[in-house]
Amino acid sequence: MSSWQTLLRDVPDFPRPGILFKDITPVLADADAFAAAIGEMAAPWRGENLDAVVGIESRGFILGAALALELGTGFVPARKPGKLPARTLSLEYALEYGSDRLHIHIDALPPGARVIVVDDVLATGGTLKAALALTRQQGAEVVGAAVLLELGFLGARKDWADPAPLRAAAVF
Repeated sequence: MSSWQTLLRDVPDFPRPGILFKDITPVLADADAFAAAIGEMAAPWRGENLDAVVGIESRGFILGAALALELGTGFVPARKPGKLPARTLSLEYALEYGSDRLHIHIDALPPGARVIVVDDVLATGGTLKAALALTRQQGAEVVGAAVLLELGFLGARKDWADPAPLRAAAVF
C-alpha cells in the first residue's frame, strides 16, 4: 500500500445510507501524498505521446488537471449540463439510481488527438464509459482510462469491455 493510501478516509452513509464513501480530500490536502498519487496515476501513461487528459466533473478535474501537468499535455473538462459556455456534444448515460448527462466542447479535441480519460473512482463504470464514448465522438483516439481508486468489490472491471486499457492507482 502506498503512503498516500493511508490518508484516504472512509465516510459511512454518504451520500446516502448504506454507502461507504472513499474521501480523497485528505490526500489532496497533503502535498507529498497528492504528488505521489499523481505520480502513480501518471506512470502507465509516460511515453504515450498524449495530446490531452479529459477529466470528468468534479474530482476528475482535480486529478486530471494535475495529471495533465505531470504528463505535459492539455486538459479538457467533461462537465454536467449547463456548465460549459460554448457549443457542446453531450451524452446521456444510466446510473444505478437514474440518469445523467456529460458535455464536452465541440471543439475541445481535434480529430485524432491521443487522450486518456480520468476520474477519481471507478464504481459501476457508467460515468467513465460515457466519457470515453463522448471523447470518441470528438474523433479522439482514447489511449486509456485512469482512476485514482477502483472499488473492486463492485465488479466494474469484469464488465470493462472497452478496448482502451483501464489503470487504477489503488484497488479496494
